[in-house]
Amino acid sequence: MRAAASHSSASVPPTTPTSPLGLGARPGVGWRRRRRRGSYGGGGICREVRQRRRGESRALWSEPEGEAGGARGWASSLNARMDNRFATAFVIACVLSLISTIYMAASIGTDFWYEYRSPVQENSSDLNKSIWTDFASDEADEKTYNDALFRFNGTMGLWRRCITIPQNTYWYSPPERTESFDVVTKCMSFTLNEQFMEKFVDPGNHNSGIDLLRTYLWRCQFLLPFVSLGLMCFGAVIGFCACICRSLYPTIATGILHLLAGLCTLGSVSCYVAGIELLHQKLELPENVSGEFGWSFCLACVSAPLQFMASALFIWAAHTNRKEYTLMKAYRVA
Repeated sequence: MRAAASHSSASVPPTTPTSPLGLGARPGVGWRRRRRRGSYGGGGICREVRQRRRGESRALWSEPEGEAGGARGWASSLNARMDNRFATAFVIACVLSLISTIYMAASIGTDFWYEYRSPVQENSSDLNKSIWTDFASDEADEKTYNDALFRFNGTMGLWRRCITIPQNTYWYSPPERTESFDVVTKCMSFTLNEQFMEKFVDPGNHNSGIDLLRTYLWRCQFLLPFVSLGLMCFGAVIGFCACICRSLYPTIATGILHLLAGLCTLGSVSCYVAGIELLHQKLELPENVSGEFGWSFCLACVSAPLQFMASALFIWAAHTNRKEYTLMKAYRVA
């Protein structure tokens, strides 16, 4: 019995319970290689873990990239909206500037700043002939041509004065007036000497002293419109250069020039109104004669607010665009 037991125990090889192979054989080099290659599942688990970590890292990297892309898209769309808004303001300001320039040029070149309404003098008496002759003379003083303007439906501009007289004159008593009564308009231009001539306290009386207020008002009323027109033209040149450079920064200078032009136009209109009122205080209008401001004066009055609006749009577009550009630049740097 002891021999059989010893023989059976000797024939059964000892086992190692801690061995992963379940037998007593020790793992060799091949087992280690197979374990590295994942034949027993350890390599597959590690691969899954690595892939999972890679996916999480990719997701973590993709989130900032998506946020950055969204921020870039938002910034580009905001920049496009800002550019459209500023471009619209710039175009509107250019249109207003063009209209005001046309109005100002038309008011300077026409003779209807002030109009007088009086009964038409149909006869050709000696008095009327002398008035017409004095009106057309180069040496006509302020009282002489104003008397003609009062009597013969005169109109006065910045550079010319006009009267309406009968086309056919008679030395005898004129025939009865018909509806086909013809009249002609005769105009005389103010020379530079007349524009800079001193105005007297009593018009027509050279011994009454110089009226400095009316003198400078008269000089300003024809100089300021030309200054206004020149400023607008110079501003248009700067705006054209801004369009070529594709920048709104030079439009600040254009807006300032339009602001000065509007002030000059407003000053010209004010000087003209003050000069007319002072003249009518010196020379009262005859009976049945009325005076009113003409459409040339109205064009100048309309031109001034158009210049102010164009100036405001130019300055707003340039200043706001620069501010928004600074904010966008700071946001991109941040």
